[in-house]
Amino acid sequence: MAKIDDSVKKKVPELRFKGFTDDWEERKLGDEVRIVMGQSPNSENYTDDPNDYILVQGNADMKNGRVLPRVWTTQVTKQAEKDDLILSVRAPVGDIGKTAYDVVIGRGVAAIKGNEFIFQNLGKMKSDGYWTRYSTGSTFESINSTDIKEAIISVPAIEEQDKIGSFFKQLDETIALHQRKLDLLKEQKKGYLQKMFPKAGEKIPELRFKGFTDDWELRKLGDISKVIDPHPSHRAPAATEEGIPFIGIGDVNEVGNINYKTARIVDAKIFDEHHNRYDLSIPSIGIGRVASLGKVIRLRDDIGKYVVSPTMSVIQFTNNNDLDFLYSNMNTPIFQKQFKSFSNGSTRQSVGIQDLRILMVSLPVDIEEQQKIGSFFNRLDNTIALHQRKLDLLKEQKKGFLQNMFV
Repeated sequence: MAKIDDSVKKKVPELRFKGFTDDWEERKLGDEVRIVMGQSPNSENYTDDPNDYILVQGNADMKNGRVLPRVWTTQVTKQAEKDDLILSVRAPVGDIGKTAYDVVIGRGVAAIKGNEFIFQNLGKMKSDGYWTRYSTGSTFESINSTDIKEAIISVPAIEEQDKIGSFFKQLDETIALHQRKLDLLKEQKKGYLQKMFPKAGEKIPELRFKGFTDDWELRKLGDISKVIDPHPSHRAPAATEEGIPFIGIGDVNEVGNINYKTARIVDAKIFDEHHNRYDLSIPSIGIGRVASLGKVIRLRDDIGKYVVSPTMSVIQFTNNNDLDFLYSNMNTPIFQKQFKSFSNGSTRQSVGIQDLRILMVSLPVDIEEQQKIGSFFNRLDNTIALHQRKLDLLKEQKKGFLQNMFV
């Protein structure tokens, strides 16, 4: 079979709108769009007055692909107009966003006058690692005007560009809607964590379920639980192909549940010989004591045998306390502030086992109140997790469409 010459292959995407059959053409980005490189104003002209000009200096001034006003300036250097695309030209190179405002642009970004198709194409170039080949500097990556203008992109006829751009714009709006819902739920949870647990020096919370009037009591963590140091004298076991899951801080989602898909496997025999066992019939929580200080993990009795990272401690509570309540309690600002006040170490912060045991926890006397609060936050966490999964799925779908609908 004769080898197919790459030069005669049709340059078309795998997935395409009906009615379009022409090849896409390779063009230099500078031939398709107008590019304006940024120039930073003098720092003495920076302000926090929203009546001044919005300044975009880099990725820190964008969130979820949109300019988010953070700094203002009285000096106008180079500008981008409303609906222009903003490309980061310094680390991280290649991040792309849009502006809904007329803005002043600093030297960390460039303004591009391009349509929705160009915007999505630039986003794909970033995710594909296109700009890494042009970035210069071993400690501070950057690209220049020539790098941007000479960048090669594949483009179809304008009608097909419009179709593709409209499709992705609608998809982005759906993703943004789900992101706003998720952000709102997280903010609501923060509010409830502040109001449904007593503030410092107080004995009752601001917000309470009907029928409960008794004062809460302060208890030491060590008085209501067994605080275990998993294996202080041993390093984490090496990964193997068969064995048991190793649970680390990175294997936990935002609502404290373990994600076994990311957990690596370690040798069960080594675990049996060198690491503590746990009675999983006792409600347990893990807490980051060395890495990710204060991150709380649910260790439920339905997960079987597991190894806990040496950077965590396991807290096993007495059966007359509600695990969901305690998980939420340990995520409150007051508990987290208290926990981190015990941290020590200049290069690697940590909290000692003895310090963990004397941390104070505020508890309702009535277990039923614990259960009601725990159930409330558990339902809220499940709702947050559901919205997070939907958002993650939409983002994965977009990645797939970008790969299949562009050359």
